[in-house]
Amino acid sequence: MAGKRLEKMEENRAKLIAAARKAFAEKGYANAPMDDLTAEAGLTRGALYHNFGDKRGLLAAVVDQLDGEMAARAREIAEKKAGGDEGDIWQALLAEGAAYIEMALDPEIQRIVLLDGPAVLGDPSQWPSQNSCLAETRKGVRSLVENGIMKPVDIEAASRLLNGAALNAALWVAASDNPAEVLPKAVEAFAMMAGGLKA
Repeated sequence: MAGKRLEKMEENRAKLIAAARKAFAEKGYANAPMDDLTAEAGLTRGALYHNFGDKRGLLAAVVDQLDGEMAARAREIAEKKAGGDEGDIWQALLAEGAAYIEMALDPEIQRIVLLDGPAVLGDPSQWPSQNSCLAETRKGVRSLVENGIMKPVDIEAASRLLNGAALNAALWVAASDNPAEVLPKAVEAFAMMAGGLKA
């Protein structure tokens, strides 16, 4: 009985997140009424409150899902760039940062994660999903330092600066009047800044 209830709760959560993701991408957080979100999911407002507390909690869940997808996509691009060769760890780090910044052109990511997310949820560097991104960056930096590819810099400091630079570049691209024009400038500056850490 408890297993079925838990399964139903997970199903309801997934429905609400999917409905919110669609509505937030199309209309923006402010213009997506809770009643529309719950109706789209075929659920009641009570289900939203039970699972997420409120609309803000639902946005946090959507942002967490999207940010996780962004990190996975950037990591996948980095792994392809590295090709399993230790010497390409550096190129992988640059590719991962650039990929994260480039995702600012994706309309769904731009609106939900990079515009509405910070406006409603506050500083993105404090989001749990960003902590997992930071953990991945930390792994890469540690490997680069240990292999002599990166200068013997403090791993935590370098990881936070690189992670923060990619995040802030993506925020800049998303908020600009002409994201496609700003993107190459942001990616180039990120690579040049990171290059200062190379041994």
